Amino acid sequence: MSTLTTGGSIELPRSAAGSAAGAAQTAAIAARLERLPLTSYQRGLFAIIATAWFFDSMDLGALTFVLGPIKQTFGLSTAETGLLSSMSFVGMFVGAASAGLLADRFGRTRVFQVSMIFWGLGSILCGLAPTVQTLGAARILLGFGMGMEFPVAQSMVSEIIPAGQRGRYIALLEGFWPLGFICSGLLAFAVLSVADWHWVFILQGIPAIFVLVVRRYVPESPRWLASHGDAAGAERVMSEIEQKVSQRLNGAKLPAPAPEKIETARTSQGLATLFSAGYGRRTVMLWCLWFFALLGFYGLTTWLGALLQAKGFPVTKSVYYTILISLAGIPGFLTAAWMIEALGRKTTLIGALLGAAIACYFYGGATDQTQLIVAGLCMQFCSFGMWSALYAYTPELYPTHVRATGTGFASAVGRIGSLIGPSVIGFILPAAGQSGVFALGAGAFTLAALVVLVLGEETRGRTLESISH
Repeated sequence: MSTLTTGGSIELPRSAAGSAAGAAQTAAIAARLERLPLTSYQRGLFAIIATAWFFDSMDLGALTFVLGPIKQTFGLSTAETGLLSSMSFVGMFVGAASAGLLADRFGRTRVFQVSMIFWGLGSILCGLAPTVQTLGAARILLGFGMGMEFPVAQSMVSEIIPAGQRGRYIALLEGFWPLGFICSGLLAFAVLSVADWHWVFILQGIPAIFVLVVRRYVPESPRWLASHGDAAGAERVMSEIEQKVSQRLNGAKLPAPAPEKIETARTSQGLATLFSAGYGRRTVMLWCLWFFALLGFYGLTTWLGALLQAKGFPVTKSVYYTILISLAGIPGFLTAAWMIEALGRKTTLIGALLGAAIACYFYGGATDQTQLIVAGLCMQFCSFGMWSALYAYTPELYPTHVRATGTGFASAVGRIGSLIGPSVIGFILPAAGQSGVFALGAGAFTLAALVVLVLGEETRGRTLESISH
């Protein structure tokens, strides 16, 4: 309630005044960030975050290439193999959900660095695992670290890149996932020619030392600092960013900040905000989108190598073909990076999801090697394009104080789909064959596209604060 001062004027409660002041400070910082020209400084920060994402993606993709050899090593049934492949997604679910809350409370860079330590340690432990039980436990730890990193990285990039280029850069960030996936396959192809699958995991855990570079060069988000009432910290980091951008422009004077909309005052906190007025529809849309998209993608991708082996290809040959069709992911994410700014997030997402569904149908019905590769190339082109649009879209739909939380829980719900997909395929494959497996993937992608069509809203060209307003 408001109270009257002795002079008769109305004085806001201290909490409301503090909230209003924090919102104004966040708007001022946002205006200063948005007016900055995009220089090699912001691109350098992006490159550091994207490199960490790349190493993380290598670990995530490794199981696709070594699932067959692991199955042979431990003598696993098809159902047991599916359950093992889902272990990392258990960790990713917990990691994604907790990382968002932690990043919104303690800061982006701290949680990002911790996530790298977890996935590096988890990967090395996978390589040292003597039994399938210890391998499953190590996969959970590895998944926990990966689940932590992805939503925080999205929030970090979305908060440092201006609105006009934000979607493109987050799409490019996600593009480091197919690059990591392909490099993981190349590493597996080389290692499996001379050693067993344990060394693939050990070698992929070493790059976690890159955390030292992140710690040294990546600053905390000034938007986050301002939204948490740390005006001095936000001003210090913002001034450093402005100074470095000015240096890249040879000391040129920076443009004046344009007035920026103030984010809605906090009437709810944490998870409650995700379902408050204005955000509930977005949350339902994102959770359904992530669930069905990841169920389809990971259900298929995790099994690609093993499915090729089931068609009669030897281990090294199946790895080779999986790498080959995954190469289409590179033009896929580049195309999506262009489309989300040229045509919009919704159009790009729906097109990529429906394209992936159609390609899945033809891949499952392929009768010869040529059809298999062509359909596989189309499937990966659309799938990785879907990922780029998905990651660009999600963090834009929430205000700064819950951006990582909203992104993290959407990702966590998606990990439920990731967990279910490989496990279900382990049971569907013996009963319905490969055509049934790819019908499941096509159906999941189609449902995800329908959710975006009905419930999604366009965010292209809008600042984060105007979307949150």
